Amino acid sequence: MPLGTFDIWDTLVLVSILIISALIGIYYRYTGGKQKTTQEYLMADQSMTTFPVSFSLMASFMSAISLMGVSNESYQFGTLFGAINISYVLSTPIAAYIFLPVFYRMRTTSVYEYLERRFGHATRLAASMAFTLQMVLYMGIALYAPALALEAVTGIPRGTAILVLGLVCTFYSTLGGLKAVLITDVFQSFLMFAAIFAVIGVTAIRAGGLGAIWDVAQERGRVQYFDFSMDLTVRHTWWSLLIGGMVTYLSLYGVNQTQVQRLLSVHNLKSAQSALWWNLPILGMLSFSTIFSGLAIFYYYRDCDPVLNGRIKSRDQLMPLFAVDTMGQYPGLCGLFVSGIFSASLSTVSSAVTSLSAVTLEDYLKPLYKTIFKRTLIDSQSTLPTKIIACIYGLLCILLAFGAGSMGGVLQASLTIFGVVGGPLLGIFTLGVCTVRTNQRGVLLGFLLGLTFSFWIGFGGPKPAPTPLPLSTTGCELRNVTEVAQAVQATMSGAEPHFFWLYRLSYLWFCVLGFLITIAIGYCASLTLTHFNMADNSQIYFDKCHKQLDYDLFAPILSRRWRRQQLAKQAHANPDEALTKLTLATGAI
Repeated sequence: MPLGTFDIWDTLVLVSILIISALIGIYYRYTGGKQKTTQEYLMADQSMTTFPVSFSLMASFMSAISLMGVSNESYQFGTLFGAINISYVLSTPIAAYIFLPVFYRMRTTSVYEYLERRFGHATRLAASMAFTLQMVLYMGIALYAPALALEAVTGIPRGTAILVLGLVCTFYSTLGGLKAVLITDVFQSFLMFAAIFAVIGVTAIRAGGLGAIWDVAQERGRVQYFDFSMDLTVRHTWWSLLIGGMVTYLSLYGVNQTQVQRLLSVHNLKSAQSALWWNLPILGMLSFSTIFSGLAIFYYYRDCDPVLNGRIKSRDQLMPLFAVDTMGQYPGLCGLFVSGIFSASLSTVSSAVTSLSAVTLEDYLKPLYKTIFKRTLIDSQSTLPTKIIACIYGLLCILLAFGAGSMGGVLQASLTIFGVVGGPLLGIFTLGVCTVRTNQRGVLLGFLLGLTFSFWIGFGGPKPAPTPLPLSTTGCELRNVTEVAQAVQATMSGAEPHFFWLYRLSYLWFCVLGFLITIAIGYCASLTLTHFNMADNSQIYFDKCHKQLDYDLFAPILSRRWRRQQLAKQAHANPDEALTKLTLATGAI
């Protein structure tokens, strides 16, 4: 296949955008507090407003993999995936009013510090290590995947793309800290929208309007609204999208270090909750527009699928191929598209770098320093090590991206790890903020078994390949179409092999099952261990009699209820004193 052209105008657009991202890092290095404290470097001095944080929340996990993957989803399987946005609406109040107030009261740099206060140091360390592994692997593939796809169709060398993106991202993340990352996320978010709207706009011009795109999608069976099947092995149904989407969303926006760190960078709790709510329409707009971009690409290739035609080998290359095929006549437009894809990678990797540096400092470096030197690492001494850590993670990301090509199946494993770790981690935090009777040993047992099960069904196999909706080659030129199409059909047909039932489950249930197993085993094991005096949860009480509960460790709706119940019990013992406390508590609530 001949490589696409990337002319001087495209290059100028791409270089300009990379320079702007780097300049933002330089600006925040030499303005304000000049990143001299970890509070400013990792938490932006809690001075950010709702607007940049809401955009950053979206950009952090809408990587280039997501942009190319979601468009490919609607191209191959239709629009049903859009129903997952309903789960985001249902999950946002849980994240905003159950989890976020607990973290905001503690004002912690690392979200896993909460687990130490609630359960113990071992739980904090286990969760933090799982998160670190998750993010390190994911940021490597987040950098590698778009470089691989773009190389195949635009001619941009993979190594050059990885190196330039990785170095620019490491530069502004290390130099400017969280402030620079948040502002570049806003800038890069607009570029992501520009890339998607460019795809839709070019197709609409060719089709004579958006209606023609929609009509073809309906005629070819791409427009799907409802599938209420109760079969857990069906790839996408409303139940898997709603339930699986809720668990996935909460594991990212409720308890993930990357997102909570951003939410804690604003002035107060109300602003943080507003940022979470404003993230919803931004995320929804990008999600639906990316789904429609898949329909736009389908319109263009409706009679000549490029994979069946042999032009590309992977469907991840579909969107870049479309850009090369259609945007060349518009000077700089292909460069803008590539900039949008690169921006999606930059925002994801920079978010990973800042969150990993925070976790490494708070969960590993400070405890180690205290153990060795018998004193606490003060803030003025920890800023430089934190910047060095951020730089190391950025360089590690580049190395992982370069090595990803020789890993083969580990690429899919990297993406799978991101999903299977999220469910058990959400389970730990849910047990922490919503229950009183759980303890460290029981929760750790549930977490380890939940992780083990999730990894088993996530990495186990063989798994059946999903069956796409019908694709056509009737409009292709007569080259090797017949041979390629027959080869593809041969791999999809033949005797249906027998797959183990768990391996046939929809990928959306992996996170849910990990969450449920962690919750069930963690709670039951805690009760059992407490019954046999093999564990306790004394750290959640202020007194040795276990009567004065530390209400800050629990969800506000539950802590208010438990406080009233405690005061009601005290009323029987001392009515006058209890009445005074109840009046004060009611006023505080």
